[in-house]
Amino acid sequence: MSITAGIDVGSTYTKAILVDGDGNMVARHMQPTGFKLAEVAERCFEEIMDMANLKRSDVEYVIATGFGRHQVAFKDLHVTDLTASARGAHMLFPGTRSILDVGGQTMKAIRLEEEKGMVKSFRLNDKCAAGTGAFLEKTARYMGYETADIGPLLVTSRSPVEISGVCAVFAESEVINQLSLGTPPAEIMQGAIESLTGRAVQLMKRAKAESEFTLIGGIMRFPTMPAAVRERVEAVVNLPGAADNDVAMAQFVTALGAAVLGQRRLEKIAETAHVA
Repeated sequence: MSITAGIDVGSTYTKAILVDGDGNMVARHMQPTGFKLAEVAERCFEEIMDMANLKRSDVEYVIATGFGRHQVAFKDLHVTDLTASARGAHMLFPGTRSILDVGGQTMKAIRLEEEKGMVKSFRLNDKCAAGTGAFLEKTARYMGYETADIGPLLVTSRSPVEISGVCAVFAESEVINQLSLGTPPAEIMQGAIESLTGRAVQLMKRAKAESEFTLIGGIMRFPTMPAAVRERVEAVVNLPGAADNDVAMAQFVTALGAAVLGQRRLEKIAETAHVA
């Protein structure tokens, strides 16, 4: 059975996934991207092959995506993360009309065509860190916590404070001010999530997003973010992996889409060969 790979070299994490001809996920792996993009892509690829007990020759097609897609030396093709995200979300949730992707450095709202799930329009928020996961990480560091502590902090929040700054600099000033007032870190972190959610909803409105929505990206692994989005949009909202309590799946949707596109590419190659 044909095996294809999707490699998503993101700004914060690199994700790799193997898919078979039936669209089943065979193996997946993720690790921090760092600054050696070609090397981390290679390591992730080697890891998923080891996990699946496969050799390079067993993988028939590799598609790279993400901001570091051009650095993947062993790729057969590269596609934009918008295209890959659309394909992955549509595969998991065929009724998806809109995608909200909140990553470490960017936030994207993507509107899809109704039938084929192709990108119809999109809007990006990549100019200010206050609209990305980096803002949450900076907030955690200001309070003396690591990224891994964000989830546990959010769980204990009861009364979030308002973080209303329209840019990262002003928002960070509000965080510092709240700390000086003795506000509990959990309430500050939840306030940061609420602020991020507000920006996300505004971005979706600019993209003219329609239900049903699918949420992807690293920030979605914190349950309070999807919950906050659901409260504001009051529509059908999908979270990949939620049914299986697999919180990491939202981070793999773009890599999944790339691998699935690899399967479609193989089909076209076979059709062309048959005609010839």
